[in-house]
Amino acid sequence: MKKTLMAASLALLAFASATSAFAFSDTNQDPNSAKITQLQQQGVVSGNKDGKFLPKESLTFAAGLTLIAKGLKLDYGDKVFVKAPQATDYFDTVDNKAWYANAFVLAGINDLGIPRDVNPSAAMTREQFAHYLFRAMIAKQDLAFIEIYKLIGDEDKITADYMGSIQNLLIAGIVKLDAKQNFNPTQPVTRSDAAAWTHDAIAYLKEHGENGPKEETPSSPLYDLTLSTKAVNERIHEVTLTAQVPHPGYGIRIASITFEGSRAIIHVEPVLPEKGQMYPQVITDVHVTTYIDAAYIPEIAGGSNSSSSSAAISSEAKAQ
Repeated sequence: MKKTLMAASLALLAFASATSAFAFSDTNQDPNSAKITQLQQQGVVSGNKDGKFLPKESLTFAAGLTLIAKGLKLDYGDKVFVKAPQATDYFDTVDNKAWYANAFVLAGINDLGIPRDVNPSAAMTREQFAHYLFRAMIAKQDLAFIEIYKLIGDEDKITADYMGSIQNLLIAGIVKLDAKQNFNPTQPVTRSDAAAWTHDAIAYLKEHGENGPKEETPSSPLYDLTLSTKAVNERIHEVTLTAQVPHPGYGIRIASITFEGSRAIIHVEPVLPEKGQMYPQVITDVHVTTYIDAAYIPEIAGGSNSSSSSAAISSEAKAQ
């Protein structure tokens, strides 16, 4: 009797160990099961009420943008808002109260290129998801890719605006072609492939993370600094500052904004190149954008430090 109970217990333990290796009940035979499990453990993906991931199902815009936003931890970047942005600021068809609304807000802020009239319930194609994923990657981090061209069997089916993104993802090894060297751009992207690409994009960003000390320069490399203003609505103005720099390794960021009466005085400072990197010596325009209340008149400060009445802001942009 004791031996029978022990054998049953060991069998149950073995079953529990085997099933726990997979995050979902329907991914154990999926080629991307390990990557899906890792994303689940990181809180990036989740299953339905039955504990299924549905790896072969097509991915909607709502689920796809949520996957990208959560996986790559998209944020507001170099933009500062005087009011909380909403999905309807960027899209005509997205409900601000929908479960996916924040993902669309982040997609709009990070300029992923989503159409304003997007249908959140529509299925994403492989080329669309690849393009939006790559746009999110470069929004998070400055990346450099070797200049080679990957031959794609069905490249004539790829939307021209998406080709650069797909080429770079192929170079990075994040996406792959099938046995016939086709990408199948117009087919719906499966939840499995989207998860795998996102997993590998996260790994690529970690591997190529920005580090190392910055070069010191005795004076600011920013010159010909100009300011332009555009009304977002009757209460909010978008303010863009543009400067020229010696080469594309430099950037510009907003250090602070000082409010004096009706004036919003914007203090900027340079972002210095990475030490040891080589850049073409070409004069380059750099831009940074912020948002202020329409009641204030924006001005450029002379590069002075912010005072005690200033609102410190972390805004940064590289050469475009």
